[in-house]
Amino acid sequence: MAHPFLIKEIALQAGLGTATVDRVLNGRANVREHTRRRVQQAIRELEKQQLTMATSGRKLVVDVIVEAPRRFADEIRDALEDTVPSLHPAIFRPRFLMQETMTTAQVVDALRAIARRGSHGVLLKAQNVPAIAQAIAELAQREIPVVTMFTDIPMSQRIAYAGLDNRVGGATAAYLIGHWLGKRASNVLVTRSNERFRGEEEREASFRAALRERYAHLTPIDASGGQGLDAETEERVRKAVGAGQKIAAVYSMGGGNAAILRALKALNQHPKCFIGHDLDRENVQLLRERAITAILHHDLRQDMRCACQHVMSFHKLLPAAAVSASSSVMVVTPENIPHDVIARFAVRG
Repeated sequence: MAHPFLIKEIALQAGLGTATVDRVLNGRANVREHTRRRVQQAIRELEKQQLTMATSGRKLVVDVIVEAPRRFADEIRDALEDTVPSLHPAIFRPRFLMQETMTTAQVVDALRAIARRGSHGVLLKAQNVPAIAQAIAELAQREIPVVTMFTDIPMSQRIAYAGLDNRVGGATAAYLIGHWLGKRASNVLVTRSNERFRGEEEREASFRAALRERYAHLTPIDASGGQGLDAETEERVRKAVGAGQKIAAVYSMGGGNAAILRALKALNQHPKCFIGHDLDRENVQLLRERAITAILHHDLRQDMRCACQHVMSFHKLLPAAAVSASSSVMVVTPENIPHDVIARFAVRG
């Protein structure tokens, strides 16, 4: 396993002891496959960082824990890696743990492992449950700051939230759908990935409140719980849409939009408008095909900059007044997909 890094550097990046890393690098016995993969991943992360890092500045090791479908997790990773080279005077060294689904116990175990081995900060996208809030409190006791991203855990001791104002997102979706559908009584399919993600909960609460207040003729039909994963989401939609119900619009808060469209097509449903969130590869393709009407976009790079700057401010590397604001809601249609987004996906192939 050729590499230019010191064992202690790899151990720090992997969150393992130097003796364990030495056993992996020298191919010794009695090493778990999970540990071997973690060392290999750490070397790949160090190689990426070596290409982009400045040669001076304070190094901040941050742990990035994300529960999200791979398409969105990849966007988060890319956004952070694009952002960190410009975050002077700090040099960020991210360690990633990203899974499509994580139990509460898995998240808590990961946070407690970080507390034991140390970190300069945690960027966290996880469910809003008491056990995770307690684990955040344990990190706070060790002076390890936690910034929640894209979905908040507001009653925890996190130092900040970075991401979309989800209430504004839900209200914006209601406004657009209400105007596009007009005054006729209609059904609107609504989907969330998981009821414990605070961000989606806020989107839905704001969306439903706007329907009650201004668009009472629109009836929401719920098909939530698919985790944003294709098979699960498609099945939820099939079960929620009864034989006699006509769906006039879709508000997808948690992803899986291609799966939603497949399920509706199988049911001979052709909604007049479809609103989703986030410009990942799948949604950009669906926009270009005009299969969905609009995406509520927020600039992930701006949000990651904001999250990292909160960590820098905690460590007295940046005044609090200099921390950037999170990004605002942008309505993206097939006619105004940002050129940098199209170029980015074209480069990745």
